[in-house]
Amino acid sequence: MKKIVLPLLIALCSVFAASAQKYCIIDSKYILEKVPDYKNAQNQLDLFSKNWQNEVDEKMKDVDRLYKSYQAERAMLNDDMRKKREDEIMSKEKSAKDLQKQYFGYEGDLFKKRQELVKPVQDKVYNAVQRMATARGYDLVLDKAGGVTMFYADPKLDRSDEVLKSLGVGK
Repeated sequence: MKKIVLPLLIALCSVFAASAQKYCIIDSKYILEKVPDYKNAQNQLDLFSKNWQNEVDEKMKDVDRLYKSYQAERAMLNDDMRKKREDEIMSKEKSAKDLQKQYFGYEGDLFKKRQELVKPVQDKVYNAVQRMATARGYDLVLDKAGGVTMFYADPKLDRSDEVLKSLGVGK
């Protein structure tokens, strides 16, 4: 068994060595933190976020004040007045939560602002990395920020169509 495994292992290593790709590692977080445009965009986003959060907090404080007032006066209110006050509180709470969702929800205003302000800077960094990789002959660029991920890969290395062909699936 050892006589078969050792030559097989040597053959596999030589195949991988012959097809070795040239690669490098970058830290996109480090790069972005050094780009002034990114810092400016982050500062603007922080300001928008803070202002929007203050607005939502004020609405929630109003709801809390209404609820406390309602709790204090509840015993003195008739059923119709109680229902009216409860509906008002629920309506204001729903309004505050809707505003929070509008600002901070999935694809909310903060997400859109981030796309507007940060994405152009990220695109500039990506294009710079792509130019550097092409100029220096790198096939892969790995990003170590937030775990190692592939940042750029030379399209000629993509074998997806071959896999589809072997599965009998056309383009």
